[in-house]
Amino acid sequence: MASDTGSNMDREMILADFQACTGIDNIAEAITLLELNNWDLVAAINGVIPQENGILQSNFTNEGSQTSPFGENSQAAATVPTAPTAPSSRAASSSPPSSSSSAFCPIIPSRQIVERQPRMLNFHIEYRTRSVEVVLEEASTVGDIKKILETELQVPVSKMQLKGWKSGDVSDSTVLRSLHLPKNNSLYVLTPDIAPSATTSQSSVQQETLNQSYLLIISNREAQREYSLNFPATRTIQEVKRNISDLTNIPVRHQQWDGWPASASDDSMTLASSGISYPCHHLSVCRRSYPATALEPTEECTDVHMVSDSEGDDFEDASEFGVDESEIFGMGSSSCRKSPMMPENSENEGDALLHFTAEFSSRYGDCHPVFYIGSLEAASHEAFYGKARDRKLLAIYLHNDDSVLSNVFCSQMMCAESIVSYLSQNFITWAWDVTKEANKARLLTMCTRHFGSVVAQTIRTYKTDQFPLLLIVMGKRTSNEVLNVIQGNTTVDELMMRLMGAMEIFTAQQQEDIRDEDEREAREMVKREQDEAYRLSLEADRKKREAQEREEAEQVRQERIRKEQEEEREAIRLSLEQALPPEPKEEGGEPVSKLRIRTPSGEFLERRFLGSCKLQVLFDFVASKGYPSDEFKLLTTFPRRNITQLDPAWTLLEAKLFPQETLFLEAKE
Repeated sequence: MASDTGSNMDREMILADFQACTGIDNIAEAITLLELNNWDLVAAINGVIPQENGILQSNFTNEGSQTSPFGENSQAAATVPTAPTAPSSRAASSSPPSSSSSAFCPIIPSRQIVERQPRMLNFHIEYRTRSVEVVLEEASTVGDIKKILETELQVPVSKMQLKGWKSGDVSDSTVLRSLHLPKNNSLYVLTPDIAPSATTSQSSVQQETLNQSYLLIISNREAQREYSLNFPATRTIQEVKRNISDLTNIPVRHQQWDGWPASASDDSMTLASSGISYPCHHLSVCRRSYPATALEPTEECTDVHMVSDSEGDDFEDASEFGVDESEIFGMGSSSCRKSPMMPENSENEGDALLHFTAEFSSRYGDCHPVFYIGSLEAASHEAFYGKARDRKLLAIYLHNDDSVLSNVFCSQMMCAESIVSYLSQNFITWAWDVTKEANKARLLTMCTRHFGSVVAQTIRTYKTDQFPLLLIVMGKRTSNEVLNVIQGNTTVDELMMRLMGAMEIFTAQQQEDIRDEDEREAREMVKREQDEAYRLSLEADRKKREAQEREEAEQVRQERIRKEQEEEREAIRLSLEQALPPEPKEEGGEPVSKLRIRTPSGEFLERRFLGSCKLQVLFDFVASKGYPSDEFKLLTTFPRRNITQLDPAWTLLEAKLFPQETLFLEAKE
């Protein structure tokens, strides 16, 4: 109990110091900003006034110690600044800040010292069907987490993969502080080298199913509108119906649905177990009709409703029976609306903007600017970071239901056809509701992150009765610039003039950006053409070189074949020459035939043969001289006969080539 009291006292001192340094009078807003930074005073102040970081750090030093920044690595305890005139948080919040408190933080007496405790991080780690809770200091490493898991899960560190880091995969030596993690984190362990059991695989499939997201296309038959909404598989049917109640103003108990499967018998069932189609399912809803007697505004019926209200039921039936809430209470519509323009602490900015658009249409009609459904970062990218010709100005509309100007500004300015048309053509319009302090603090954090602290400080300076605001933001190369802040106390003509004035400034900048972009694209085009020409030249040279190499290779192949054929023919010739019988002498007893053969070149071949020699011997002799019978034919002069067509087994006598004969060789066609 004593430690809790001391912790509360420390937070009161931090709250008082934070308000004294930043000049934020709203305690709820100050607490929200401190909680976003885990009650780190320096980080919270730097988030609001980052340009004074150097001065702030120099003032956060101990009077008796060396000048060192106030941080976790300081060995000496850092002096926490508190205003001398604000001994308690209540005094700090009630007294107005000095003129220099927004730029400089006062130096505090060294008697008030708070020892900075190490920041602890909580990790919820899932492995198959098991979960492990790990608490470590921010100075620990990822490997320290794996060592703890090795003991708990009996899984070696070498086979363990720790997933779920927002910054992607990290190494075991990565220090947790460098990842800038929130206080609570969820991770999961993968072991690809260890085969999971059947039960584990089934559990993994179920877990994967729960991680899915369903697209529900819901048609409102009453308003002839259709909504496309994404819901996680863990969302219950009851929660879906409540969200539709916010969008359509049809209470859950009066909703009549078509399209739910028969298995969705209980509203407490999740979408994953309801049996709807994945990933997209179509539904329709309308208001349930009642008997005519139930709609008669009798005195008895009125008494029943009054009793229901006294028992704590919400007053939804008034709108159902055609009675406006403002008429019942005699008040303005902004003070008695059933639902706010934007839910408080919405997890998703897109869902919050979807609710804002539906409520805006319900209040002021469908003729209004098209509000961008998405985060402020996405709207900035859509407006600023496309091609120069496609860029637009960003109009940020800030609504506050507590301001008396909201209804007039929305109904007469934002819903005027000229304003709607001009915004739709030239602007990306993004909206936010700052009625709730939590939503306002969230907006200031987003503006600080995307546009710097100047925009957040500008919004903070406006009072409630000056809302609503329309901020005109123009994207630049280095940073975004707020061209104009239009307050709620304006007219349609003045609003149009200020929008047109901002558009003139933007158009001049856009033309310059277009010229620069065209010149850059022209340079890139020339470079691409040069690169393409160089590539084509290289390609032509390569093809030419390849064709030349193929031609040379073909010549080498043909030469090799020719040589092989010549060698083969020469070998055949030599073998035939060696196989010829010896030339007979003229004085021999056997008859001898003397043959004279004329070659195509005009030379003569002469040789004697025995009359009993076969014609094949004559053919072999001619082939041994380089005239094979398959290429040349052997002819007689007169009468002309083709000797090569005769039977090679005939003798010279049978072929009538005796005692002498003149022949000639002729190439075959």
